[in-house]
Formats: sequence, structure tokens, C-alpha cells
Amino acid sequence: MTSRTFLIVSGISLIVVGMIFGDVFAVFVLHQNANRIGETLTAVTDAIASKDSVAANSLFSKIGGLLENRGTKVDTHVHVIDFGYLALLLAFLQPHIAIGERARKRLAVLFIAGAVILPVSVFAIHYVGLSYSPFEAIGWASIFADLGGLLVIVAVVGFLIGLCRVGGASKTNEETPDRSWASRVLLSGGTFLILAGFLHGAYYAVFNLQAHESQYQVALETMINASVAQQNKPTPDMKDPYSVVEGYGLIQAEKAVNIAAHSHIIEFGLLAILLAFVQKYVFLAEAWKKRWVVLLLIGSVVLPAFVLLELSLGLVAGGIADAGGLMVIIALVGMLVGVLRNNRRGAGV
Repeated sequence: MTSRTFLIVSGISLIVVGMIFGDVFAVFVLHQNANRIGETLTAVTDAIASKDSVAANSLFSKIGGLLENRGTKVDTHVHVIDFGYLALLLAFLQPHIAIGERARKRLAVLFIAGAVILPVSVFAIHYVGLSYSPFEAIGWASIFADLGGLLVIVAVVGFLIGLCRVGGASKTNEETPDRSWASRVLLSGGTFLILAGFLHGAYYAVFNLQAHESQYQVALETMINASVAQQNKPTPDMKDPYSVVEGYGLIQAEKAVNIAAHSHIIEFGLLAILLAFVQKYVFLAEAWKKRWVVLLLIGSVVLPAFVLLELSLGLVAGGIADAGGLMVIIALVGMLVGVLRNNRRGAGV
């Protein structure tokens, strides 16, 4: 493989792996984790009402562990996909990088090594912790995550140096742009998705975000005050602490689905634009290329749309959103097969 082919194949593979991991995380971890946090907050209200500070502190520590478990998995999912995007971008820059092909291949391998080490290490942070670490606050998983990040930085800096050099860039710079149907539809669809994501994000930021942020603190303070008041002097107008916990969970859920829909639709738009430049290297019949493009764009709309509907439709919307993610994964795998076929027939990607 040339450095460009290697980066295209690795980039699409990283995106596919990241999306599969995200689907598995959403089905088997995310909702269960949220339920455990809600149950633990309810137990906190009981501990506060009974003035058991030891139990309350222990329960808050448990919530911290649940949040870390969720956070490291979200970070893993995001980093794998984002490194896939960056790999595709670097692939398109290869003809403009004025260093030898062997050096470009080494930098590409270094980049992908870091792109794998970092998210795998981030995933392990919750499970490894500080065990056998030589540092007081940093575990081995965090150390290897930083190492992976360093490898990515070194590789990107190497590519940038080659990009800034003059006189040694490949003659393939003068490649004609791809004007095929698949490429044009992906460019148009990707631009539309990014615009829709920005509009949704702007609407949410103006009309809902600030209200949600202020409601968090009010809900937690109300929960604690209601627990104490229930224990000391119950009154008819006193709020039920358990209903406050439920309301707090709904606020968190509403914010989460809006942010998830906003980020996913923009990411899918960016993915569509990047894939538009890959189509000339996908060795498939034009009919199959069109099918994969349509399937990818449909999935890119279905997933964020039904993520937004999860609060009103429940698990049905979650299942349809996962089906949208599966559409995108299938389309990516189809394009990846086309790129590999192109490389096998020696098309000089």
C-alpha cells in the first residue's frame, strides 16, 4: 500500500470500529449506567434524611465512579472516530507532502499506532486506575494514553513539515477533481447535514442550554433541602425529594439527547464530505457506489433524528437510532471493500 491507501483504509476502519463501539456502548452501558446514577441519587436522599454523612459520601463516590465509567467510554468512542476523520484528511494531503514515500509510510504507521493506543488506553483508565502506578495521581492507562497522543502529534508534525517544504511534492497534485454522482451527492448531503447541525445547536443554545444549566444546581439543592426538611419538620407544601431526583434525571436526559443529536449530525456531515473525495478510489460498479451513498446519508439522518425522539418514544426511538447507525456502518464497510479492491488491482491510489 502507498501511504495514501494505508491512511484511507485505516481511517475508514477506525470510523467503523468507533461506531460499532458506540452502538454497543449505547445498548449495553449507557442506559444502565444512567439508571444506576438515578438509583444512587435516590439512596443519597435517604442518607441525607437519616443524617448519615458516611453513607452519603460513599454514595457520591459511587456516582463519581459511574460518571468516570461513562466518560472514558464516550472519550474512547469520540477519539477513535475523530482519528479516523484525521486519517482521511491526511490521506488527501499526501500528494502535497514533500517528503519521500518511505518516510510518509512511516509517519502514517506512527499516526495509526498512536490513534489505536490512545483510545484503548482511555478505555482502560476506569479498570486500571492507579494500580502499580509510579505516580500519585496518574495511572498506567493514562500514561499510555498520553504516549499514544504523543505519537499522533509527532506524526502530524512530520506531515506538516513535509507540507511546508517546497519542491518535492508529488506530481499527482494535478489530479482532476471527482465529478461523479456519488461524490457530488456526498458533498451536498454533507454540507446540508453540517448546516442542520449548526442550526439545531444554535437553537438549543439560545432557548434551552442556559435553563438546563441553572436547573441542575436548583435541583440538587432542592433535593438536599427536601431530604433534610422531610426528616425534621414535614409540611404539606414540601417537595418530595424523590420526585426532585426524577426531575433532575429528566433534565440530564434532555440535555444529553440534544448534545448527542447535535454532535452526531455534524460529524456525519463531515464524514460525508471526506468520503466524497474517497469515491474515485472505490473500485465498485456505479450502481453499488450510489447504494452505499444513499444508505449512508439515510442513516446519517435517522440516527440523530431518533436520538432526539428518545425522550418521547423511549426504547423504540433508541432502536431505530441504532438501526441508523448500522446503516452508516454497512455503507462504510462497502466503501472500504471498494478501496481494498482498488489497491489490489494496482490502481495507484
